[in-house]
Amino acid sequence: MAEINLLDLYPRPQRPIEERGRRKLSKEGWIGPLVDQQDNVGILLEHRLLEVARQFGKEYFDGDRLYGYGGYYYDPRFWTDTVRKLKEHYKLPGNASILDVGCAKGFMLYDFKKLMPQAKVAGLDISEYARGQASEGIRPFISVGNAKSLPYPDASFDLVLSISTVDHLPLKECEQAIREIQRVGRGKTFISVNAWRDDEERDLLLKWNITAQTSMHVDDWKRLFKRVGYEGDYWWFLVKP
Repeated sequence: MAEINLLDLYPRPQRPIEERGRRKLSKEGWIGPLVDQQDNVGILLEHRLLEVARQFGKEYFDGDRLYGYGGYYYDPRFWTDTVRKLKEHYKLPGNASILDVGCAKGFMLYDFKKLMPQAKVAGLDISEYARGQASEGIRPFISVGNAKSLPYPDASFDLVLSISTVDHLPLKECEQAIREIQRVGRGKTFISVNAWRDDEERDLLLKWNITAQTSMHVDDWKRLFKRVGYEGDYWWFLVKP
């Protein structure tokens, strides 16, 4: 198991941190009103924002930026270099089997197939909408499902990837998903999760992210990995000033 940044070539995303920062996270969800804690209209707006975003449908991928991506489209600058780096780092043969857990519209899988035409790719995502928006060449390789229960036999893939996905689940289900990633891989796995290293990064992350249900300090993630028996590589999604 190694802490290694294999995503350093991926462009840094830009989202409206300060506008999202008007929301407060509680056990019940994002309930901080836009103006005043007792503003019922504001509370309803915050609940609606969270409810819509966590459906992972059209609004999350291609709706207003406050809900998510604000337009999730293919651009070679996003995954091309990262895919090449992953292939080289893990010394993947041309016919390697690769699983992307939380693949969305399958853009990373598309770039793997461009780089490695003989590769056997598979993707899983919870979003029916995202699968429906995948390219015709990639859509047949994508299944709709939950990361906590992967529909693949043990040791099915040469490389299993999961980028900012397992942390969208509640803690216990997040642990299940990591165990599943370990189970279906043949020893080469890489995941990234929402995390922080100090109070400033924590505050920025809680302002920025409205869909992750499990976010922790990097040391707490490391303890979790050890507890669930995860032996693969990992890195952090950090929101920096």
